[in-house]
Parts: sequence; C-alpha cells; structure tokens
Amino acid sequence: MSYVEDYYQSEDGLNLCFRSYGHSSQRLPIICLSGLTRNSQDFDEFAETFSRDRQIFTLDYRGRGKSDYDPNYQNYNPQTYLQDIFRFLESQKIEKAVFLGTSLGGLLSIAIGGLAPKYVGGIILNDVGPEVASAGGSRIAGYVGKDVRFQSLEEIAAAQKEQYTSAYPDVEDSYWLETAKVSFTYDDKDKNFRPNYDLGLGKALVEQIEEGNSIDLWPVFENLKNIPMLAIRGALSDVLSEETFQKMQDILPEMQHITLPNRGHVPLLNEPQSLQALTRFLDKT
Repeated sequence: MSYVEDYYQSEDGLNLCFRSYGHSSQRLPIICLSGLTRNSQDFDEFAETFSRDRQIFTLDYRGRGKSDYDPNYQNYNPQTYLQDIFRFLESQKIEKAVFLGTSLGGLLSIAIGGLAPKYVGGIILNDVGPEVASAGGSRIAGYVGKDVRFQSLEEIAAAQKEQYTSAYPDVEDSYWLETAKVSFTYDDKDKNFRPNYDLGLGKALVEQIEEGNSIDLWPVFENLKNIPMLAIRGALSDVLSEETFQKMQDILPEMQHITLPNRGHVPLLNEPQSLQALTRFLDKT
C-alpha cells in the first residue's frame, strides 16, 4: 500500500510520525488512533480499503513506532496525547475529520468529541467505550512496559499466538507474523527484537493506576448525541463489557453498533461484518 510518512512537532519539541494514505478530497479525512502500545502500522489494511476517495492519516503517539521517545515518561498520559493530536490537526490544517479509535484511541476520540466537537464529523469506536472493564484493564497493565526480547519474528509470532489466541480463535498463522512486525522492532545494539514502544510507558501507567486515575467518560459520552458514531465490539472482549455496550446504545440510540463473533480485544476491522458496517457508516460521513 502506498503512503507518505512524515513528521510534525509537538509543543514540547518532539518529532512525531504519521502516515498519510490517499489524497485530499471533498470527503472528510479519517484520523486513525491506535491502542496503548500500538502504532500507525495497525491501520495499513484499513487504509488500503478506504483511502480510494479520501485521505487517511494514521498517527504514532509519542513513544511509539517512529515517533520520538519522551525523556519524561510522565508525559505518557491522555492529556498530553490530546495536545499532540490537536497540534497535528493544526499542522495539517484539518478543520474536521472522522476519528477511528482503537482502545486508547477510542477513549481519545470520545474526549476530542467532548472538548472540541468542531473537529469531529464522526467517531468509530473499536472495542472501547466510556468505561474500561476491570479484567481487561488489569490484563493490559500486566504486560505494558515489560522488556521482552526475541531472536526472530517467528519466535514473536509463536509467543503472541499463545498469548492472544483466545481473542482470535479463528485467524490464520500469517496474521501472527504480520502483527509481530508491527509490535516489535529490531534492536541493532542488542541484536534482537524489542517492543516497538518506549518501556517507560509501563511506569507511567502504573503510577496513573496507583494515583486512582480511573477512566469515566460517561458524562462526555452523553454529550455526543449530535456526532455520528459507529461502535464495534468483539464478543469475547474483556475491555468493553456487554453491559457497557448496551448502556452506550441506550444513551445514544442513533449510534450504529455491531458485535463480532470470535473476536476479543480488539477486532481487526477486516472481518466481513466489520467491513460492511464501516462501509455503511463512512458512505454517510
């Protein structure tokens, strides 16, 4: 897939990487925001599918992918990410866009809708809502920031299949190799593969949990009634509970929604049902 890779500068001087797919058009651009430890490469297949008639941007948060790592790990927090995203919008002169948020990216999308609705022409939430289930939150906190090393991509693929197969019981082995390339990067110094993010992120997350910074975006979510929204949930998800998903539908009855079988946290967005729902939603935004 053809894309342009570029950088913009954060308010505190970090060079932050993003990818641009497709070309500017009359259609609203789509801004893709990844999960906590993930990066812009997660959306390559999505961008290939939906960038034929609009521009799609995928962002590396600070400390992820090819973006600069922050010398102060405490800056790895939602408030700073939001500042960076607003800076990106200004740098690209984007006045309005559709925001596609996976996990953390969905929380940030909800926050942007509440803080600056003028920028938001639509929101797609991928397996996340205003409240994070405790089981999923604990699981994520348990692995973020661990310095796990591997000698080959094949080793990574095998380990990730063993760790996450319950969330993806029917994917082919080729998927695990592809996600290994996104999740890890080669360390020239140590001659092995390391996680593709700043491990300081784990320390920041632990401190935020200890300080009791729990996520409750219900008051913000309730004020998004005028923003078109599509919510996607994996039926096996431990992050977006069935109860929370139903409450979201009750609060925003106009919200489009879909639950995918055989998917945990998070759906890959290439499932036939996902593609159908995404196409219906994006045709109108």
